[in-house]
Formats: sequence, C-alpha cells, structure tokens
Amino acid sequence: MNTPRTLGTPLSPTATKVMLLGSGELGKEVIIALQRLGVEVIAVDRYPNAPGHQVAHRAHVINMTDGAALAALIEQEKPDLIVPEIEAIATDKLAELEAAGKITCIPTARAAQLTMNREGIRRLAAETLGLATSPYHFASSLEELEAGAASVGFPCVVKPVMSSSGKGQSKVDSAADVKAAWDYAAAGSRVDSGRVIVEGFIDFDYEITLLTVRSLGADGQVVTQFCEPIGHVQVQGDYVESWQPCRMDPVALERARDIAGKVTGDLGGLGLFGVELFVKNDMVWFSEVSPRPHDTGMVTMATQVQSEFELHAKAILGLPVNVALKAPGASAVIYGQHEAAGIAFEGVADALRVPDTDIRLFGKPESFARRRMGVTLATATDVETARVNAKLAASKVKPVVK
Repeated sequence: MNTPRTLGTPLSPTATKVMLLGSGELGKEVIIALQRLGVEVIAVDRYPNAPGHQVAHRAHVINMTDGAALAALIEQEKPDLIVPEIEAIATDKLAELEAAGKITCIPTARAAQLTMNREGIRRLAAETLGLATSPYHFASSLEELEAGAASVGFPCVVKPVMSSSGKGQSKVDSAADVKAAWDYAAAGSRVDSGRVIVEGFIDFDYEITLLTVRSLGADGQVVTQFCEPIGHVQVQGDYVESWQPCRMDPVALERARDIAGKVTGDLGGLGLFGVELFVKNDMVWFSEVSPRPHDTGMVTMATQVQSEFELHAKAILGLPVNVALKAPGASAVIYGQHEAAGIAFEGVADALRVPDTDIRLFGKPESFARRRMGVTLATATDVETARVNAKLAASKVKPVVK
C-alpha cells in the first residue's frame, strides 16, 4: 500500500528534497506550493535566474538533455523526488536511474519519456489505447513529410515531435507550404531529432484542457479526480487566454473524462496531468497530455480552492487533494513585446483596478516579443465577464525597456 510522505525540515538532515527539472513560470508556482509544505526544493534550468531559481533553496544551470551532467547533479543533490517540468530532458537517463532504483521520477520516467516525444504519446493514445485522435503521420525527411501531408490532406498542422508551447508548429495550407513548415519545425525543436508529426485538421468547435489528478486515497490506493474543464484560445500554438469552467455537453464531458482517465492511468504514478482534447458537440478527440501543470491551467490560481500547482505538490507527496471550483474565472497572457533583458512593466496598478483581477509577473530575465512574461487573472459571476476583465487588465500592462 502507498503511504503519504513524512515531511521533514528544509536544510536539515530530515529534509524532504524535491528537484525540479525546468524552472519556468509553472515550475516557480510548484516550488512555492512545495515550500509551503516545508519541502526543500532544488531548481534546475538551462539558463541562470529562471523564475523558479528565484524562489528555490538552491539553483543549478545545466544542459538537461546531457544525460551525464544530469546524472551527476542528481548524485550530488540526492533528491527524494525528481519532477520534470519541461520536455527537453534526457529522459532515457531518468528511466535508467529509475530502473536501477536510484530515483523516483514524477509521475514515472516512462511517462516523461512518452510525453516528451509526440510520437510516443500519440502512438500510445491511438494505437495502444484506441482513442480517437486526428489523422497523423510521422516524417524524418522532407519527402516523407510531403507524402504524409498529402495523405492527411490540406490544411494540416506540422509540429516537431519534441517541442513545447507551439515552438516549430505551423499550419500548412497547400503542398507549396510544406518545405517552409519542415524548416520551421527543425528550428523550433527542443531536441533536434529531425522528426515531425503532420496532423490532419479536425472540424472541432473548441478545445479544452482537462486537469486530471492522480492522488492517494485514504486506503492508500490511487484515486483519479478531474478539475472542471478549462477552455482556451491558442494562436500559433501558444495559449493566449483560458477560462474555467468551460461549458460542455454532458456526454462530451463524460467522454473527455474517460479519455483522460485512460491516458493518465496508463502513464501511472502520482501528480497532475494536463490532458488536451478537441470537442465537437458530444464528440471528443485526444490531442496531447503533459504529466505536469499546464500553462492554460494558470487560471486555477484564481478559480479553484487549490490551484493546479497546489494539487501537483500535494499529490506527488501522497497528500489528499481538493479539485473544487471556487469561482468562474479567466486568464490572459502578457507578452514581452520587446527583445531585451531586464525589461520593466508599467500600468500594473491600472490593471489591478479592473474589478476582481490579479496579476502574476514571472520575472524572466530576458524578454522576446512573443515570450510570455506574465498573466492576468480574473473572477466573476460568469465566465464571459471574467474573460473580458482578464483581457482588459492584460491590455493595461505595458512592458518597457529602461
């Protein structure tokens, strides 16, 4: 039987130590949630002063796709739990260390391996679990991509098998656009595998993220619970706004939970998963899954009794969780708008004067025009009002170069 972890005192011999691999804005919130439970946190990222670095007990900068460097750091820190927060990690090394009994990876090293690579998770969902997905082909050359695109039909979407947050993703409207999509995918891949997925379009009405939590029940058995569905809008593969709850046909919601339960049940382990799904009427198709908090789920910092970050922190420690909704709400992204280091933000006070809003500025050391630098949160009696207010508040925040 599984049991909750005994929690020690940070920076002492009794400490419960968690290492985050990837320490962006999502990792930062997980770190804060863990520290509220007295956990000692080690934040790792590929660049210095990442958002999570700024709040962790210790910070390290390494190339996390370098298996030897990753193993050396794990041996140095000897964490109780390793929590991958991004895709660009030497997951084969994590699997090797887990198989040898040297680490506990959240939710499992196999889950990290499969979800880091779109090919692994798509084949699991469609071919092993038999779930409905968009038509797809994988390609390792321009010629294979051209054939795959012709097979699924135009328009279609091309993505690197290893990337995140829409990087390297493009819509292809005709055969003449395939070469540009191949080049763009290569530039956007987190790990250059030279392989892409081409997906046919699904005629869907909307897409959702269904946050799914695997935690321990009172009897020590794993319990699966679902947050209220989160609707979101994506532009060029990046989320720009999200809201919760997203209204759904009851049959579609039941099907979405069934799909999410099957995928996360196969991946196993404990923690929160972000399951992305396409919906039309009462039909549901699986898109992707992240074995960690999801960017669209930042809205839960305003809407839920426990945010997705608190849910993840508690679940991985074997503690009970509460997925209840507190209030309808929405989030809207604040982009950097500039290519510069150490930018500043004006208009924050104006943003917070919008009724029932809050703001998170992530503290990223370098800004890009389309880099997510913050998010506004809003609650209201209905989702529509919350969406308007979240976007209005975001529009008032002005990134500036000093």
